[in-house]
Amino acid sequence: MKKLLLTAILLAMFSWVSAQKYFGEKITETDAVEVKNLPTMMQNKQTLNVKLKGKIEEVCQKKGCWMKMDLGNGSSMRIKFKDYGFFVPKNAAGKIAIIEGVAMKEIIDVATLRHYAEDAGKSKKEIEAINKPIEEITFEAKGVIIK
Repeated sequence: MKKLLLTAILLAMFSWVSAQKYFGEKITETDAVEVKNLPTMMQNKQTLNVKLKGKIEEVCQKKGCWMKMDLGNGSSMRIKFKDYGFFVPKNAAGKIAIIEGVAMKEIIDVATLRHYAEDAGKSKKEIEAINKPIEEITFEAKGVIIK
C-alpha cells in the first residue's frame, strides 16, 4: 500500500514538472510580478531588471523568435530572447509564462515593425499600413518558463 501511494505521489510530481518547459537560462517562478504591473513599475525608468508572469498572447510564427504579453493597459509588450540564443514553441499563445530579464522603453522603427508584422503572418495590406515608429516597452528575456 505504501509503495502504491509513493508511486502515485512521484507520478504526480513528475507530471507537474514535465508540464513546465524551460527555455534559455534556467529560472524560477519565485518573486515573479504580474506583467500588468510593469507599466507602473517603469514610470520613471528607461530599463528595469525584473521577473514577470503573464499570459502569452502571440508568438512569432516563423521561428518562435519573439512573443507578446498583454500589459493590461491596451498595449502589448514584445519579448525577444537574449542573444537570439533560444526560441519558444510557435503554439505557446494562450499559455502562462514566467520571463526574467530586462524591460526597456524603446522607439521601434517602421522597418522593424513591418518585419514583426510579416513574422506574425499579417497581410501585405496590413504591413504596408505601418508608416510611423512607435514607442513601447519591450523585454529581453534571459530565461522563460512556459506552463
